[in-house]
Amino acid sequence: MDVMPLLLLVAGSAAVAGAGRRVPVPVPLLLVAVGLVVSYVPGVPDYTLDPHVVLPLLLPPLLYTAATDSSYLDLRAQARPVALLSVGYVLFATFVVGSAAYFIVPGLPLTAALVLGAVVAPPDAVAATAVARRVGLPSRVTTILQGESLVNDATAITAFKVALAAAVGEGATWAGGIGEFLIAAVGGVGVGLVLMVPLHWLRTHLTEALLQNTLSLLIPFVAYAVAEQVHASGVLAVVVVALYLGHRAWEVDFATRLQEEAVWKMVAFVLESAVFALIGLQLPVVLEGLGEYEGAEAAGYALAVFLVVAVARFVWVYPATFLPRLSARVRAREGELSWKGPFVIGWAGMRGVVSLAIAFSIPLTVHGGEPFPERNLVLFLTFTTVIGTLVVQGVSLPPLIRLLKFPARDTRAETLAEANAQAQASRVADERLDALLADERNALPAPLADRLRTVLERRRNAVWERLGQVNPVTGETVDDTYRRLSREMIGAEREVFVRLRDGRYIDDEMLRTLLRRLDLEEAAAYRETT
Repeated sequence: MDVMPLLLLVAGSAAVAGAGRRVPVPVPLLLVAVGLVVSYVPGVPDYTLDPHVVLPLLLPPLLYTAATDSSYLDLRAQARPVALLSVGYVLFATFVVGSAAYFIVPGLPLTAALVLGAVVAPPDAVAATAVARRVGLPSRVTTILQGESLVNDATAITAFKVALAAAVGEGATWAGGIGEFLIAAVGGVGVGLVLMVPLHWLRTHLTEALLQNTLSLLIPFVAYAVAEQVHASGVLAVVVVALYLGHRAWEVDFATRLQEEAVWKMVAFVLESAVFALIGLQLPVVLEGLGEYEGAEAAGYALAVFLVVAVARFVWVYPATFLPRLSARVRAREGELSWKGPFVIGWAGMRGVVSLAIAFSIPLTVHGGEPFPERNLVLFLTFTTVIGTLVVQGVSLPPLIRLLKFPARDTRAETLAEANAQAQASRVADERLDALLADERNALPAPLADRLRTVLERRRNAVWERLGQVNPVTGETVDDTYRRLSREMIGAEREVFVRLRDGRYIDDEMLRTLLRRLDLEEAAAYRETT
């Protein structure tokens, strides 16, 4: 097995993503653009998307990290709009885009057109979260977009299976399609509910952070594989397990949480970078099979399908947002709502690698050995829709949000809430310490007891100090100065330890022990002021 193409993909996409953090262009778009250019460089390997790799190996970890970073409570509060988008909109888009493609493209069978509709129906989880992080959307809008992208793949994959069965002549019916969707949805949620408690128990009872993090890396693949094995939705199983584990993460050992956060940030960075680069690298593969269509004709179809996809989302979003608010009960629960939030949700419908992976899973032939009708055109229209949404909507979304002038986050109020929460926790911790020290079994020398109180006091004051004024001389806030001085002191200690090692007063093993202690101190100083 030649691993060089994989190494080139990972290294190249990571390098582009790293460079993209220093330019104003959204990183996903930059990766796609570079992939498009590199795909025509002589000597570059062919990177054909294999759905048997993308769906079971790339989708589960991406869904898992997105779901664990989401808030179960926020998603529950936004359950209605999330369900309307992740289920209702995907089915609506499948029908509308499929019907439009049937009338736009001469000779395209309705079943093949509905396959196309199902393929391009779901906005992508990776694209949605990547853009949401970059542009700083309001929390409610971000929650809805993230919730939609976590669940809509399950709806789209099921709709695709039903449309594909009809296209290849397996006699799918509406009743059968609804039944398959219900089985997949209920089964996926059921598998997630069955797995989440024992997996959480196992995480909390493993005694080593290394083993706990190894389990963490396996969980999304296990949940996905078990669900797919019983013909349920692996997507929903992963999301259910991840939401539960993320909600109960506080019960896991602190070392596990610290390692897990670092590990999953790295995994998400590598996979997201590779996924967007892969999108661009598909251009030669898609164009090779287009053959019979002239450039202008194919471009016209692509533009028409893209416009239908973009408009159909608004056609669904606004009624789905405001019609339920005709109920006084809904209005009282959700409060006032302007047109701006739904507009952003309607425009933030970027498609991604899942759509391409599903499209590449379309078989070459139908029953009887005949070629699948217009398979290459479906692949091309999927590719152009993905690129179009990433370019047009991805580029225009940040300036659009600035133009709409959403209220800025009240950072002072957030800091006050954090400080009050810390004050309550510190008061309880102080009382707990007094009770423990009153027991003779917990007797400590006075300096160590004072140190415990000093650390607690420092943690309590750190948040309040963040509200302080900026230093007029240095331009630093109090926490900036604290962090800088702490690092200077720790840096001086490191230099002494290294000098002692070089002079053979201590060995390398002792040096590593001392440096790790300083690393933890520096991490603590950084976290106290961020």
